[in-house]
Amino acid sequence: MIEERNEKDDVQFDEAHLREMLEAHDIDAFREEFLELHPYDQATFYEKVEPDIRKIIYSFLAPTEMADIFEAIDIDDDEYTAYLAEMEPSYGAEMLSHMYADDAADVLNELDTEQRESYLGMMDEETAEEINELLSYDEYTAGSIMTTEYVAIPENSTVRSAMTILRKEAPDAETIYYIFVVDEAHRLTGVISLRDLIIADEDTLIRSIMNERVVMVHAGDDQEEVAQIMKDYNFLATPVIDDKGELLGIITVDDIIDVIDEEASEDYSKLAGISDMDKFDTTSLQAAKKRLPWLVILLFLGMLTANLMGQFEATLEKVALLAVFIPLISGTSGNSGTQALAVAIRGIATGDVEEHSKLKLLAREAGTGLMSGVVCGLIVIGIIYIWKQELLLGMLVGAALCGSILVATLAGSFIPLLMHRLKIDPAVASGPFITTLNDITSILIYLGLATALLSQIG
Repeated sequence: MIEERNEKDDVQFDEAHLREMLEAHDIDAFREEFLELHPYDQATFYEKVEPDIRKIIYSFLAPTEMADIFEAIDIDDDEYTAYLAEMEPSYGAEMLSHMYADDAADVLNELDTEQRESYLGMMDEETAEEINELLSYDEYTAGSIMTTEYVAIPENSTVRSAMTILRKEAPDAETIYYIFVVDEAHRLTGVISLRDLIIADEDTLIRSIMNERVVMVHAGDDQEEVAQIMKDYNFLATPVIDDKGELLGIITVDDIIDVIDEEASEDYSKLAGISDMDKFDTTSLQAAKKRLPWLVILLFLGMLTANLMGQFEATLEKVALLAVFIPLISGTSGNSGTQALAVAIRGIATGDVEEHSKLKLLAREAGTGLMSGVVCGLIVIGIIYIWKQELLLGMLVGAALCGSILVATLAGSFIPLLMHRLKIDPAVASGPFITTLNDITSILIYLGLATALLSQIG
């Protein structure tokens, strides 16, 4: 029978009891209970406790055991520096050397050059060289997120010898579900699943049962493209090669989940007009620093909108009632543009918007904008006529609203497509930016029409 979890119980361990054992310096009892926990729960407890409690944990756990916690921990990149500063440098270096190379490289990448070199200098030469190689790749590329702990077997070996290699290398490999096959020059030539290897006859040559159609990525490929490939093919791991076809490493699904989460947070931040998504524990000053740049840019765009309205001062003075409907038109068109923007960015992110379907998307959005504009325009005409008994004014507002929604919908879909074509992140076309841009176009359409028809509605 499965126990029902209490709504307040978000973890699978007794935090208070673990604290008591640490404060009582009961090392045996703590280790027995703590090491039975899943690494995620260990990491959760580690994050919750204060620095003085964590220092006791360091004395109770070996660096190899702390390595498992650091691999499962979910913190901001800049927090790694603070955690490492709590440890003895030799302890931290040994812990990093026992982490998977890609995870250790991620941590070291957040340190300054002097600290990074210091930790690498305390590691054994082979481990330091392996991590250094990963640190040499550009950030956000396949090379920067790959691991070098994988199992590779020669194509001319038998299943028996391949199993011997697997037993030897499996303890240090990040995954063994896929075994990659290489030639004498270490060029990737095929892949074989663990299942196929187990059920094959021991004397069978690997090259005769391997799959030669391998989907692979290059070290310089963008991590977002790699994530899309692994999603499309439902891979648990993908091999990474260099320009010569040599196998450099593999990217595992857990790293891709981190990439997807990171990219989603980044895109959401940009859509909200924030340079980086705020954490709830950030200070007001830190949050303001992230939000201010976009607000300042939008402030100047807002001044442009105000200046534009000033150009139509004579029109507004003659028919003051026109000003009442400006928020209605700009707000509705802005909402329509944001909807189209979300659809376009989602399509680009998932790869649904291919080159041949971009015109189709624009045509569909134009039709959607036109139909939405006509319906909203007719509703506004009816409301204004009932409210003010002004049919001509209602037709003016309705026509302006229809035109503004159409233009906003097209802009919301066209701008991210254009940015994508220019190799610029389409999420930069953030919601606040599109809304401000639509304010300008909607005012131009509305007050431009009003000025042209001023003699008839005066």
